[in-house]
Order: sequence, then structure tokens, then C-alpha cells
Amino acid sequence: MPVIVIAMDDDWYLQAGSGARFDWGPTGAERLSPAVACLVVIDVLSFTTSVTVAVESGTRVFPYAWRDASAAAFADRMDARLAVGRRMATPASPWSLSPAALKDAPFAPRLVLPSPNGSSISAAAGGSTVVVGCLRNATAVGRWLARNGYGTPARPVAVIASGERWPDGSLRPAREDLLGAGAVLSALRKHRGGPLSPEAATAAACFETTPDVIATVTAGASGQELVSGGFPEDVRISTQLDASDTVPVLTNGAFTAAG
Repeated sequence: MPVIVIAMDDDWYLQAGSGARFDWGPTGAERLSPAVACLVVIDVLSFTTSVTVAVESGTRVFPYAWRDASAAAFADRMDARLAVGRRMATPASPWSLSPAALKDAPFAPRLVLPSPNGSSISAAAGGSTVVVGCLRNATAVGRWLARNGYGTPARPVAVIASGERWPDGSLRPAREDLLGAGAVLSALRKHRGGPLSPEAATAAACFETTPDVIATVTAGASGQELVSGGFPEDVRISTQLDASDTVPVLTNGAFTAAG
């Protein structure tokens, strides 16, 4: 019996032909970024929510991929304050990855925000435009993308859900990031962006068919981790759907509000 060989291009993962695409983590961003004009980073709990909250107040946010001594050196070079881990915040250094802490902290014109996931995805974008999305600004991001011509086959966009990390460093898909990505993709489609790839359409459908996004995120593993750790306000702020019209765009190494 003859063997039938089906030829396949080695770029099958690019979701070619679609105006809006979806994938997970730094690897997904690295693979899709050469084929798209814009990359939307989603890390609801809590990098992209924190960036959005800070940029809402007028802060320029510098993403940084490592939470080690080099972050302080980088902040010094950028003449910026350094955001620390939630439990490391002090009255003298109140800026952290916590959206609630950033809302209460004194205004900082420039802030370095270390995040292995969100910052790594931002760095993987290459020459693509990088935008921060979350549940707080999903409709604003979808509208901005469509208004600026992104999300079409000629100028495709990739929406990247950050997910979380298992102790061994492998990706743990997180439902809050799936919902955040779906919210942005749903908004983009409503503003005539697309067509959505099957992956992107599935993420949008997940958001559109979830009856209670707040309850779903709060009850999920990442939400419960924060609630049980004493940070329920972070979950509350992160699930305020469309509370913000701010669209942070990476410009000269820092996220600032789109004009």
C-alpha cells in the first residue's frame, strides 16, 4: 500500500490569513511576532492590570524581565522608582506589582515594573507595536486597535495570554488571561477587526459565554492564590471590566498612554 505524504509548511503556527491571532506565553509571542504588526500582552493578575493602573495616573512604566538585583540597577539608569514584590513593599518603597498598592502609592513619574512573563512577552515583540490589555481596558484596546488599522490580514495583531508558571518553569495556562484576551478580541471584532483565527475566535467565545467574569476569575487558581494571600483588592481591581479607557503602548522602552 503506498504511503501518502502530506506536505505542510513549517509556519503552520502563524495562523496566517487571520487579522487577529491568539497564543500563549513568551514562546507564543516569539513565534507570532515576526508575522504581525501589533502584539497585545495580557496578564490580568497582575502585570498588565498594574501597568494600566499606573499609566492611568500618568506614570511611564518600564517593563523589566528579571526580579533580581539587576532590576534596581536598571531603575537607577532609567531614573525611575522600582516596583517590588507585593510582600516587599514598605512605606519608603510602596510601589509593587499590586494594582491596589499602585493606586494608593504616591505618584511616580517613572516606574520600573519587573515581571518575568509580561516583560518577556513585551521584549519578544521585535519591531511590532506592543500594547497592554486586561479586563479593565479591553474595550478601549479593541477600539484602539481597529481605529489604528490593526487586526486585519494586512496589519494582523497577536493577542498573547501570559499565563502563569509552574515551579519547574513550564507554562500554566490561566483562565483570567484567557478571559482577558477573549475580551480584547471580542471588542476588536465588534469594531470590525478580523477575521479572527480559530484560536482567537475560541478565546473570544470563552469570554462572551462566561456568565460572570468576576466570579470566574475570583474562584480560579490565580484569584484564590491572591485572596488567600491577603490581596483580595488586587482581584477586585483586576476584574473591573472596562473601568478604564487607557491604552498603554510601549514607546521608547516605556508604556505610556496612547494618544
